[in-house]
Amino acid sequence: MSSPSSSSTTTQQKQQQQTYGLTANDIASEYRPYSGSAGIMPMANERQQQEQREMLEREDTLEYFIKFPKPTADNDFVLVTGNDEQNNVPIVMLLGWAGCQDRYLMKYSKIYEDRGLITVRYTAPVDTLFWKRSEMVPIGEKILKLIQDMNFDAHPLIFHIFSNGGAYLYQHINLAVRKHKSPLQVRGVIFDSAPGERRMLGLYRAINAIYGKEKRCNCVTALIITLTLSIMWFVEETFVAFKSLFVPSTPVHASPFSELKNETNKYPQLFLYSKSDVVIPYRDVEKFIRIRRDQGINVSSVCFEDAEHVKIFTKYPTQYVQSVCSFIKNCMANTRTSYQLTGDVIDAQTMAQQQHQQHQHQSNLKYD
Repeated sequence: MSSPSSSSTTTQQKQQQQTYGLTANDIASEYRPYSGSAGIMPMANERQQQEQREMLEREDTLEYFIKFPKPTADNDFVLVTGNDEQNNVPIVMLLGWAGCQDRYLMKYSKIYEDRGLITVRYTAPVDTLFWKRSEMVPIGEKILKLIQDMNFDAHPLIFHIFSNGGAYLYQHINLAVRKHKSPLQVRGVIFDSAPGERRMLGLYRAINAIYGKEKRCNCVTALIITLTLSIMWFVEETFVAFKSLFVPSTPVHASPFSELKNETNKYPQLFLYSKSDVVIPYRDVEKFIRIRRDQGINVSSVCFEDAEHVKIFTKYPTQYVQSVCSFIKNCMANTRTSYQLTGDVIDAQTMAQQQHQQHQHQSNLKYD
């Protein structure tokens, strides 16, 4: 697997590689998310223009990881229509949790790559998720532009989202889709340990999980960061709400739970969560599930008893793979070009039998 590079790569070199480490700069030369020259919105003073330029420069350092696996006869996803073209192969967009390193996200993408699917991996920077949330808007637009430039909008898409960090990024991709009126062929969304409502305790535990391994960060430091962020967000949201009373203002989309619970998209959703998750309480996920079901969304869920936050796959790899692959199979069943899953992917009857046996012999796993 090639390592990401900010330098440009020739077309011939890209064709020879299976894995691409793409920076936003590779696909942003003609992209202008804002009106005005060089993608910078006309502003009243030089300071604001400089801040906008710095933000755009930061965008150019964002790294996307894309892999086009070679299809083989052993792939679990097999095109059954007799069409030899591969332009309709599903694409899985994996959006990592806050602080996620790509080497961890890569383990999840391999689930799909081993089955012949194209994968895209991206994790939003921690400082953008927490300290500079306004930069999430152009990041969402960059990802949408990446999808369009790679012609991925012609493929069925599955989003695989991790924690509130991934959900927050997915939320801004949706905003970009609505803003630019560029619909995507999304077939389904997988939520791993998400979404959760915003609360002080959950934020503290998330901060501690992200920064806790650093020597300079202890419980007191994590608490100070949590309080600072809470105050900063409150002031930011209050100011924007007050400003909107007088002039049109861009709202702050603060909570993925609050925003996504009323999402207008109707495609199926799968929720994988755990009762032992101390960052995203399982009751938050179940509340979200009830809301979406009441709205008529086709919702599936798997509740685990003792897996930690975003570590369900680590503890229950077999059940995890079966769940996500069966979900994608069902999502693709309604498309014009159908995909058949074989191998370790099981049908509904077999799944039910295994679940019944697990319920009798193992009390730490429950399927909903």
